[in-house]
Amino acid sequence: MRLRREFLFVAATVAALATAPRSAWPQSFPTRPITVIVPFAAGGPTDLVARVIVDKMQAPLGQPLVIENVAGAGGSIAATRVARSASDGYTLEIGNNGSNLLVGVLYALPVDIIKDFAPVAELSVNPQIIVTKNAVPAANLKELLAWLKANQKNVSVGIAGPVAEVSLVNFETMTAMQFQHVPYRGAAPAIQDLIAGHIDLMTDQVSNSTPQVKVGTIRAYAIAAKTRSQALPDVPTTDEAGLPGFYGSLWHGLWAPKGTPDDVIAKLNAAVRQALADPVVKARLADVGQEIVPLDQQTPVALGAYQQAEQDQWWPIVKAAGLKGE
Repeated sequence: MRLRREFLFVAATVAALATAPRSAWPQSFPTRPITVIVPFAAGGPTDLVARVIVDKMQAPLGQPLVIENVAGAGGSIAATRVARSASDGYTLEIGNNGSNLLVGVLYALPVDIIKDFAPVAELSVNPQIIVTKNAVPAANLKELLAWLKANQKNVSVGIAGPVAEVSLVNFETMTAMQFQHVPYRGAAPAIQDLIAGHIDLMTDQVSNSTPQVKVGTIRAYAIAAKTRSQALPDVPTTDEAGLPGFYGSLWHGLWAPKGTPDDVIAKLNAAVRQALADPVVKARLADVGQEIVPLDQQTPVALGAYQQAEQDQWWPIVKAAGLKGE
């Protein structure tokens, strides 16, 4: 009799669950807003990329995504916070090869910049550009190099993150010059000081400088890439302008803390890929020179492999130069 009562109870429970509304079942990720940490100041290129993409991720995920800017120490403060967050998918980071690669060799971090993160997707690639304040008396790159050579002891260069620092050291090495390095918490305040004439030069990201170049508040000399940028097609490459072989770019990715479940990573990745395929996202990023990576590079595995390859290439260079984060 007891067995019969237990059987009837189980059967009734199964039947009730089968007919219950969908809302009565345990909900899958996400069930609440997601925080996306951006490791640089608001208004900068990484912040721009994050806001454009995150806006289109909200619909497929069905929850708000809230951006929080946590600037400082080249992005290492934000990276450390994300790495130490719960591995549940509700705290993410949209960073770049400065905040999520170079900080690991520039700073003594309490976390491993590679092993303590779960890659979600690579997002975009942005070449660098050589720009100056308008008062610099040089009409092209060759004239700029001559002016820099004559005035290098007094030339101040804005440093907006680890990528810019490594790029500037590469520039100094190739030109046999040395300048005054002025560190900033992000590209946005650095570009504002360039506009105001407080600093002389930047090896900046195309996405950050494009609006100012177009309105004439700063001067562009060369794109640090093998091909010209669609955003600034009249600006020559460094190969064309007189500094062959000087290349630099900044790429963006999305990460979660290590240990985030595979199904959560898969759902986040699907939302990212849907956002990157959106025509509005494509147009807004293209306008500022951000190139969305090909579809086969938008996977967690591809981002992890690329990040490791970049570490193998750049960490020895940074160590050989004796660079340290400020």
